[in-house]
Amino acid sequence: MRFWFGQTLSQFGTRIGALGMPVIAVDVLHASNTQVGILGAVSTVSFLLVGLPAGAWVDRWLKRPTMMLAALIRALVVLAIPWLWFAGKLEIWHLYAVATVVGLVTVFFDVAYQSYVPILVPDGDVGRANARLEATSQLATTGGPALSGLLMRVVSAPVLMLGDALSYLVSFGCLALVKDSEVQQRREAGPRRALATEIGEGLRFVRDQPVIRRLVVTMGFSNLFQCMVSTLLPILVLRTIGLDAFMLGVVMTCGSIGGVLGASLAPMLRRRLSDGTVIAGSLVAAAVFVMVNPVAGLTSGDHRNLGTVLLMIAEFCMTAAALVYNVTQVSLRQRLCPKHLLGRMNASIRCVVWGSIPLSALLAGWLSSLMGVVPTLWIGGIGSLLTALPILGIGRLIPVDEHA
Repeated sequence: MRFWFGQTLSQFGTRIGALGMPVIAVDVLHASNTQVGILGAVSTVSFLLVGLPAGAWVDRWLKRPTMMLAALIRALVVLAIPWLWFAGKLEIWHLYAVATVVGLVTVFFDVAYQSYVPILVPDGDVGRANARLEATSQLATTGGPALSGLLMRVVSAPVLMLGDALSYLVSFGCLALVKDSEVQQRREAGPRRALATEIGEGLRFVRDQPVIRRLVVTMGFSNLFQCMVSTLLPILVLRTIGLDAFMLGVVMTCGSIGGVLGASLAPMLRRRLSDGTVIAGSLVAAAVFVMVNPVAGLTSGDHRNLGTVLLMIAEFCMTAAALVYNVTQVSLRQRLCPKHLLGRMNASIRCVVWGSIPLSALLAGWLSSLMGVVPTLWIGGIGSLLTALPILGIGRLIPVDEHA
């Protein structure tokens, strides 16, 4: 409960940061499309650079202290943005630096986070615990973007980054109060081996497990194309359609509301349908609604209201489907993987899956500068739909869940 509460509150501030960083770049620092793409790339490049050793290290370390240290570092680094802005010295490279450090420690936090749930709850409750964590995280962030956009009419976006820093401090405090049995489990896990050996063991498990292997291929390409769309969303809303930061927050809030619905529906859908059907169906649905974004980009001027409605619908439905997919595939991965390999399995997957995001962000910035925002969004939408192909028929490879 303490872990759940801390993560729920931290997600509210994280959503402020997710809106604040691109708004600062676009509206405050007047960044170009390419610079916005670079900002998106540096925030995720660490998953590619240190993702694999991070998994092996996290499996060696206690996960709760790892998350606590990561939360504290993120809080201190994010505080640099409002401090530099108040001093009149904030530049785009400062955002790059903050995004890089936050991205680096987030690698360790996220790998530990996904590996920690099976330590806290019995095997039969992992799916429900993941669904509750996702649902309340989405619920906590539902009002975050709209509130942030509204506050940006009163205070500057850099000031709102104080809320992001505070959320990480709350996460640190709640994690400090959590009690677990990981120390005892580590005593039973056996001696450590060479780092390269442990990294290789995680990679081989991902390669040889047929269900997880297909999920990795699909998620890698899906993130490549969908990140192109998410990178360009602030530019689409603020420049192409001509809305303000408040409306960008409203659009993102619609996505959060959809996420609450999706995370809440995931356990029910898993009870009524097979995991394979839920995974494939939800990913296809999410991709279909990604393609609504370029349609909305065709509206401007007198038709801006239509574009706004289309974006709200797209974000709501896309995020709902994406959360159904994410809750289901994460729970499935945790069920199929031995506990002592969870950190390395998650890190191996994130290295591949998240490793495509920096390339995607740079590609989005370059292509949008070359051919325009809307054509680039079409590439992202059509590509997202094609990424569902590797997981069609995956259900026949999934073993029966003995705890269901």
